[in-house]
Amino acid sequence: MNMNIVLLSGGSGKRLWPLSNDIRSKQFIKIFRTGDGEYESMVQRVYRQIRSVDRDAAVTIATSKTQVSAIHNQLGNGAGICVEPCRRDTFPAIALVAAWLHDVKKVSEDEPVVICPVDPYVDEDYFQAVGELGRLAGEGSSNLVLMGIEPTYPSEKYGYVIPEDENKLSRVKTFKEKPDLEGAKKYISQGALWNGGVFAFRLGYLLKKAHELIKFSDYWDLYAGYENLTKISFDYAVVEKEPDIKVMRFSGKWKDLGTWNTLTEAMEEPAVGKVMMGDACENVHVVNELDVPVLCMGLKNAVVSASPEGILVSDKEQSSYIKPYVDSIDQQIMFAEKSWGSFRVIDIEDESMTIKVTLNTGCGMNYHSHERRNEVWTVVSGKGRAVVNGVEQPVKAGDVLRLPAGCRHKIIADSELKLIEVQMGKDISVHDKIKYPAVDQSMV
Repeated sequence: MNMNIVLLSGGSGKRLWPLSNDIRSKQFIKIFRTGDGEYESMVQRVYRQIRSVDRDAAVTIATSKTQVSAIHNQLGNGAGICVEPCRRDTFPAIALVAAWLHDVKKVSEDEPVVICPVDPYVDEDYFQAVGELGRLAGEGSSNLVLMGIEPTYPSEKYGYVIPEDENKLSRVKTFKEKPDLEGAKKYISQGALWNGGVFAFRLGYLLKKAHELIKFSDYWDLYAGYENLTKISFDYAVVEKEPDIKVMRFSGKWKDLGTWNTLTEAMEEPAVGKVMMGDACENVHVVNELDVPVLCMGLKNAVVSASPEGILVSDKEQSSYIKPYVDSIDQQIMFAEKSWGSFRVIDIEDESMTIKVTLNTGCGMNYHSHERRNEVWTVVSGKGRAVVNGVEQPVKAGDVLRLPAGCRHKIIADSELKLIEVQMGKDISVHDKIKYPAVDQSMV
């Protein structure tokens, strides 16, 4: 049986600032070198591993609107996407994706479904275990089957599951919240496992639970009333109240790369990007996304990261305490990946903003207009076609397009196309955008 796996993709990953922001969460940061010398992100790595274990697995990503473009950019159209209208914690998110699978994708209520985080750092044996988890749920071993990670140290960051015995598959005795250090040591002495947020069930079971706790008729009804739902985690709403529940041990590699300290432990090389390090540097990792060199000398146990969002220089241990500082930063998003490519803000003035836009081959922006700003596009490289007020024209390096407020426009890349976009107006905002259907673009 092929896996039916749901990846939960949420959060802004502020602990990995400046590489992450409200649009670009930690799972989209390309930091892991692949066999061909390129770099891949956490979500690309996980998706590749799933396909390696089960080529025909049905993969659905449950996510927010802000992440959809990045998912399409990095994974193409291979995965299904169930979009949350707003954030309502993991139980509403899982209820929504369950209804989506049943009502939109027509998945049978007897089908086993496995829920996983989108960003664990694991080997392929993890997804072999995920497949086993789904098989156990499909056989009706229990209403819920969890994956319990065998702990490697007394962590204060994870919840714990205490099984009834030491067998690979065991009934759950009890759950424990995130403890302090002494509590973690005590739980481990009792045979506790880390709760890695991975669990499997038959779809009908979850739909029944969803209808018990939420009043809705189908997926579309649930989506329409989603913003009024109570925020509650799946653990509180379902897991800790379910009497028929088992846990399956997993002893392979598993890391939660939620901080710079843990992320650098998984990096295969000390530097990404234009980086120079003096011989006196010890245990230093640098990630540079800028087009200027970063030079480090005499540093020890440090992480350095430079991106359009800002620059971080930190002791590795102290980097875990970054979030309160990042919460106080309020600025324009400086870089984002879109379904058609990416953009990087170059300069911001009171009444103008300059952006470098890269469109991938064969991709195009939505047909749109702006009411409160004029734009000038200068094509830097590549070839493509621009559509302005329904009229198509070819564009190439050196061409300049002037787009007054109110005109409808888009551009399509026939080869990778780079352009400089200058926005001019007194009220420049990402919200000043009206999208249009492709009616005017029958020729495109």
